[in-house]
Parts: sequence; C-alpha cells; structure tokens
Amino acid sequence: MIYRYKGFNEKGKKESGRIEALSVDEAKAKLKARSFIYESVSKEKPSFTQNFKVSRARIIPNKTLINLSREISAYIRSGVTIVSTMKLLANQYQDDKRTSFFLSAVSTFLDEGKSFYAALDAQSVYTIPHFFKQSIKVAEERGVMDVVLVELARFMKEQERLNKEVGSALFYPGFMILVAIGAISFMFAVVVPKITDIFKQMKQDLPPLTETVIAIGDFMGANFQIMAFVFLAIVGIFAYLVKSVPPFKYAVDTLVLRIPLFGSIIQKSELGRFAYMNALLMRSGVPMVQGINLSSQILKNTVISTILQKAAKKVVEGSKLSSALASDEKIIGIAFIQSIALGEETSNVPDVMSNLAELYFEDNKDKIGILLSLMEPMLMLLVGGVIGAIVISMLLPIFSMNMG
Repeated sequence: MIYRYKGFNEKGKKESGRIEALSVDEAKAKLKARSFIYESVSKEKPSFTQNFKVSRARIIPNKTLINLSREISAYIRSGVTIVSTMKLLANQYQDDKRTSFFLSAVSTFLDEGKSFYAALDAQSVYTIPHFFKQSIKVAEERGVMDVVLVELARFMKEQERLNKEVGSALFYPGFMILVAIGAISFMFAVVVPKITDIFKQMKQDLPPLTETVIAIGDFMGANFQIMAFVFLAIVGIFAYLVKSVPPFKYAVDTLVLRIPLFGSIIQKSELGRFAYMNALLMRSGVPMVQGINLSSQILKNTVISTILQKAAKKVVEGSKLSSALASDEKIIGIAFIQSIALGEETSNVPDVMSNLAELYFEDNKDKIGILLSLMEPMLMLLVGGVIGAIVISMLLPIFSMNMG
C-alpha cells in the first residue's frame, strides 16, 4: 500500500512524498529509520481517473527497464553497493515521479535486509516481468548480477528493435485493411440503399447479382450498429478468454501454429527468442535447466512454452535437451533439435543457440518481407474486386433498360 507523508528530513527541511508499506505503523517506522520527523502519515486514496492511469501504467516501460539495467550494472561494476545504487538512481530520476518512487521503494526494502530480487518482488509501484526477476534471483545467487543485467538489457533492446520492425512493416497492410473495410461498409450501408430506391420505383426485374448486392446493402443499412456491437463483443470476449482461460489460449496457440506461413513465422520467432535468452543466461553462468525454465517464461505461445518446460524436467532426470525435445519434433522442428544435439556433442550449446537465434530472426525477416509483398496486391485485388462487383451490379439494370 502507498502512504503519503509530510514532515522534516534529517537536514531540517520540510518534505512530503510517498512511501510503500504494509501498514501505517510500518510506514512510520520506515520514516524514523531515515531520521525523518513526520507530521502526518496517511493512506493514499487516488481518484477514479488516477486509478485508471495507474492501472494502465502498471507494467514498467521496456525502455525504462533497459536503461535501469544498464545503469545498475555500471554502478555495480564500479564497486557501488546495490543499496547505494538505488538511492543514487532515485535522485537521478526525479523528473520521472513514478520511476523515482519505484527506486525509492526498492531502496527501502533493501535497507530492511531484503535481497534485490526480494525487493523487486515486494514493491508494488511497477510490475516487473517474471523472467527478469527470476534472472536477477539466479544472478544474485551466483554473483554475476552485473553481467546478467547487461545481457538482459541487450536482449530487451533487441526484442524492442524486432517488434518495431515488425510493427512498422505491418502498419501499411493494417491501414489498407481498415480503409478497405470502411470503404466497402460505406458502399453497402450508404451508397447502395440510395441507388436501389431508383430501381424500386421502376418496378422491373433485376439481375441476380444486383438483387444480392441490394439485399446485403439493406441488411447492413438496417443492422449496421448491431453488427458493429456484435463484432466488438466477439473481439472483447475472445481477448478475455485468451487472457483468462489457459485451455482456450492453448487451443488458440495450437491452431495458430498450424496456419500456413504464419505458423512457421510464429514458431521461429518463439524458438529464436528462447535460444537467444538461453544462450545469454548460460554464458552468465546459469545452469542449463534454470536457463530453459527462465527462457520458456518469456514466450507468448503456450504450446512451445509447455514443451520446453517439460523438456527441462527431463533434463533434470538426466536426459539431453535434444532427446527431451525429440517427441515434439513436429512442433519444434527437426533442424532446431539437430542443432542442439550438435551443440551438446561439441559442448558448445550457448554458441549454437546464439547462431540459431540469429538465423531464425533473419529467416523471419525475409518471410515477413515476402508476406507483405504478397499481401499488398492481394488486398488491392480484393478491395477492387468487391467495389467493382458493387458498381457492376448497379450498372447491369441500366444496361438492360437501354437494351430493352
């Protein structure tokens, strides 16, 4: 819980701010430990709009986490303790109130004797990715936190770059699809009904294509709002089920992997992320089993993630990773398994995984480029075909009248 306080700091200057604690008494005790003389300490009660903003900004921004990882690593390498590092960074981020408060909260928990991992887990200002916290936990146990933080920052930066590339590449097709849907909907809901009024006044037989287009236009014109509501409801329910019902998400992820071309892109994207993260952790001194478990947690596809977590259990029992994945060859792919087997034979698994990650990312980049180059003319043909069919259906009765 967050508490607001007012009073005087150890230098005698008036100060106010926020502090995280489980109760008012704990908040007061924390302030006393800082030699702070408080006048008032009360639980923060944000308004509805503040709550909405907080809930939206709950997850720590990727850029902030990357910068903090690099800065913490630099301080630790310079011999500065993690406690002092948090206090220094809290002062440096004064312009970013939320991040400064986050760093102060972590610093408070560190002062209480908690580990860095426990402090990150205990604070409630930001939601930190699970794989990041677990990586910090392992790094603390092995005394390689500065190395792991740098590698984590590099990994997140690479993922951010890839996401931006894919997002910018998909922007144009997405925009085209929206324009196409809008144009076709406008034609059916507005233009077609106005033209059909003329045909109804003539009271003549219409071609089947014209009657079909008129029927669709009448239906959309009369039920456009209902259709929009139903569409949004379906999207909302689907999103809720994917987020809240694991079996449903698993079924969707299974289906997605079976879609031609898209399934291959998603498979290689997930395996590339897994290989990159696992190589990173193994080079930082993390055991393979822990590396597999942590790496599988960053994957969005639950099917591949589940397979890798099961493989980690088999590795604990004494199996090789390649052997543990052999039963799921259809989903993981024979090339990935054989590459891992080669790395195990040469005792060079991290390098093999790094090469696999680079290979898969490049392969996906090429595939996405091909897909987008195919989508553009296909969308143009689809939109042109539909609008052309509407125009022809409207012209057919006029031609028949002229010929008659």
